[in-house]
Order: sequence, then C-alpha cells, then structure tokens
Amino acid sequence: MLDAFLFGKHLDDDETITLLVHKHWLVGVRFLVWPTISFFLSWVVLFYAPTKLVFYIVTLWSIGSLVWWIRNFFDYYLDVWIITDHGVIDLDWHGWFHRTSTRVLYSDVQGVSYEIQGFVGTVLRYGAVSVEKISTGMAITLSHVQQPRAVESLILRNMETYLHSKNLKDARHVQELLAGFVAERMQMNELTEDEVE
Repeated sequence: MLDAFLFGKHLDDDETITLLVHKHWLVGVRFLVWPTISFFLSWVVLFYAPTKLVFYIVTLWSIGSLVWWIRNFFDYYLDVWIITDHGVIDLDWHGWFHRTSTRVLYSDVQGVSYEIQGFVGTVLRYGAVSVEKISTGMAITLSHVQQPRAVESLILRNMETYLHSKNLKDARHVQELLAGFVAERMQMNELTEDEVE
C-alpha cells in the first residue's frame, strides 16, 4: 500500500510493479547509525546535566538528529529501482527538494549485467546491477543490491515476456491493417476475387 503510494506515480496506466529493488539493508543501517547515536547522546547529556538551558539545547539537538535520521532513511528507501512489466525505472532521491528518475524500456535495453566484488560482497551476496541502453550506450547502475543475480534474471525474464507480447501486438496490428486494406480495395471493386486468392 505504501509502496503503491510512493512509487505508483512513476508508472504508466497499464504498467504493474514486478519488484522494488533497494540497496542492501546494511547500507541503510550504516547511514542511520550516526543520527541514532546523536539522538541518544543528546538525552544522555540531559540526564547528566538537567538544567533548563541544557533542556532547550537537547530539544533542538534531538529534533535535528530526528530530521537527520529521517533524511538518511529517505535517502536509503527512496533510492530504488522499480522493475515493471514494461521496463526499469531508476529513482534517485538526493534530498528534500531534488529527485531524479530514469526510465529504460525493455525495447531499449542492450544488456543487463551484475558484479559482485570483494569478500564482504561475496559473503553477504550483494553487488551492482547495470542496465545498458541501446540508443545512448548509457548504463544505469544500482550498487549494493541484495541477490544481484536474481535481479538480473528477473529483468531478463520480464524483457523476454515484454518483447514477445510486443511482437504479437505488432503482428496483429499488421494483420488488421492488411485486412482493412484488402476489404477497402474489394469494396472499391479494384480487386477481383481471383486476385485475392
């Protein structure tokens, strides 16, 4: 429900979300450690120096720490790849008033790759996934992805399904155009029944 609210506005009308890909949860925890320590440290200071002035300072300090915590959480959670049945949408949240979005349709994908690097990446099974566009040669990359091989496989499966259904739609459209053309010519008596066969 929350994901549909946060990410649904980036979808086309007939598009459905297959998977939301965030960075590994340890990356999120790493960004939340310092704001959490700062918040609790402010209350420790108040505990050991309970004066009115210290209370006001701690209040401002703890509000600042909470804003810092929320900003870091959003930076983790809203940096996401939305894998849909039509393509991949790369959302980047750079701050309260700065967001970017890049859409790569499966018909524009030249290649999908993943890379797992280092001992920690191998043990925790996270790495980078890249999708390269045909038209520009540009690649979008999301680092620290949990199970990058599974994400790559899902993108390739979705791409195959999308391209197959698109080819069927195109073939049906061509058939309809040809049938309309033949029917129109027959009505105009320019095409005899012998020419049709």
